[in-house]
Amino acid sequence: MPQHTFKLNGKQITVDAEDSERLLWVLRDLLGVKGPKYGCGLDVCKACTSHINGKAFNPCSVPVSKIKPSDEITTIEGLPATVGKDLHPMQEAWLELDVAQCGYCQPGQIMAAVAKVRQARAAGHEIGDDDLDEIRNICRCGTYARIREAVKQGAKDM
Repeated sequence: MPQHTFKLNGKQITVDAEDSERLLWVLRDLLGVKGPKYGCGLDVCKACTSHINGKAFNPCSVPVSKIKPSDEITTIEGLPATVGKDLHPMQEAWLELDVAQCGYCQPGQIMAAVAKVRQARAAGHEIGDDDLDEIRNICRCGTYARIREAVKQGAKDM
């Protein structure tokens, strides 16, 4: 079986997996990383949103063979370490504003929000409503108003 090496949540790892296996299944089934959720497997719902080299992506749609040894994958489990705290400021905002209802989509929502804030700042501005409209993660419970407020609050502390 082919071996695949990449950085996961700050640690270099090597895993045996078929080249065609989607990264989401490698993370969840082979490596025990359960934060990224399976929702659709088609890059639509975005419940599995994680970061690759600091940018949002959906591991359900990426074969593990496309991940390079130099790539750094960050999941919700590794997000706090990116700021050296127990919780990332975006996670703290989620808790303070009581965003989650069922919670299934929340790891992906948070990961998408952090990436969007970084993207806005790289473009030279703070996150605004137009940026928030671009976050396409699906929440079946419909907590979008609380999600938007938490993203704004979390961005202030990032």
